[in-house]
Amino acid sequence: STQSTGYQRRVRGVVVVRCEMLNVSGSFYRNKLKYFAFLRKRMNSNPSRGPYHFRAPSKILWRTIRGMIPHKTQRGMEALNRLKVFEGVPAPYDKTKRMVVPSALRVLRLKPGRRYASIGRISKEVGWKYGNVVQKLEDKRKEKSAAYFTAKKKLVALRARAENAA
Repeated sequence: STQSTGYQRRVRGVVVVRCEMLNVSGSFYRNKLKYFAFLRKRMNSNPSRGPYHFRAPSKILWRTIRGMIPHKTQRGMEALNRLKVFEGVPAPYDKTKRMVVPSALRVLRLKPGRRYASIGRISKEVGWKYGNVVQKLEDKRKEKSAAYFTAKKKLVALRARAENAA
């Protein structure tokens, strides 16, 4: 029999932002052809029964990760529920510190000179309609972030000067 030790794992989950900036190895044209081949796969008698072809970059990533998880088990469902994916950086996450996974960086994964394509561009080509909207919101967020950072730099400099004077 197993005894409870009172230790409870603190599970936060994973949040992926800016899915439209993700890169896939292989040329853009090849990846676009692969996605169009995927779009042709459907149920002959009733296509609304699936498979569903998501066009948004975040949903493409979500479906890819779902394929790597035993999503039909309870454990897999819980794991998938802990994953959140977004285009751009939405409101609650624009103020939090972001992390980069170094082993997933393109410059470390692909040889120099190899071709790659961004998921955002592929999505636009296959029917995602909100690329321009996300781009506009991202530009606005970056302006706000830059303004905040300059104000923060001034505050840090002022605090350092005050500490030196004291």
